[in-house]
Amino acid sequence: MTHQAFQLPAHAVADYQRDGAVVLRSLLNPAQVERLQQGIEHNLAHLSALAQVASRGDDPGLFTEDFCTWQSNPAYEATLRDTALPAVARALMQSQGVRIYHDHLLVKEAGTRQPTPWHQDQPYYNVSGRQNVSFWIPVDPVALESTLRFVAGSHAGTWYMPRTFRDNQAKWFADGTLAELPAIDAEPARYPQLAWALQPGDAVAFHMLTLHASGGVSPMQRRRVFSARFLGDDARHAPRPWRTSPPFAGLSERLADGAVLDDALFPLLG
Repeated sequence: MTHQAFQLPAHAVADYQRDGAVVLRSLLNPAQVERLQQGIEHNLAHLSALAQVASRGDDPGLFTEDFCTWQSNPAYEATLRDTALPAVARALMQSQGVRIYHDHLLVKEAGTRQPTPWHQDQPYYNVSGRQNVSFWIPVDPVALESTLRFVAGSHAGTWYMPRTFRDNQAKWFADGTLAELPAIDAEPARYPQLAWALQPGDAVAFHMLTLHASGGVSPMQRRRVFSARFLGDDARHAPRPWRTSPPFAGLSERLADGAVLDDALFPLLG
């Protein structure tokens, strides 16, 4: 099966636009999953300067993240360019164009307790605009208790204060400048959640403003995930006076505030 065989479900675009998250079963075929798995293992063996350990020292597992390595990882580049991802991104974003933003490796080794707390992604980034999508693609089975959870409809416009995951510090926007996170888990009727158990090749697509979180993983299961992020027509450069996550060194010298992200770091795909 080739990537042309993937058919976007008829309801997927409407679900994405309404909820800010949608599950896509078998987005990657088995050969593409195997190639991506090889790319992840290569990345783990050759971590970049942006890599970080996101779990505490007393965690029995290990949560490793890395960013922006697709240009030196052929398996990552093939996943971003030569699968159904660009076409699906274009449809979900309702955009004429689709631009690579960045890749993100997230690996929780077996037994990792570290949860990923509720947050949005876009406040950590250097982009503005509403047309965007992130794909969270596991190469291992992901149980419901370890998958991403989303607050349906939370991408509607409110930006919440981004804080560090370990110690809850406001290192980006100053305290008081953005809304604080609500008590999501304490009010399930007010903040309805979406979550799906996943198999290798499945993906969840979500907006960069959709609130999301996840738990740890069982002692019997690794959770290796590749996240692919794309931008649409209205995306613009939004320089920040702080180090964004991920950072793009030198970009502010090349692109003005509000400029289209026309840069070799962010290729426009055909």
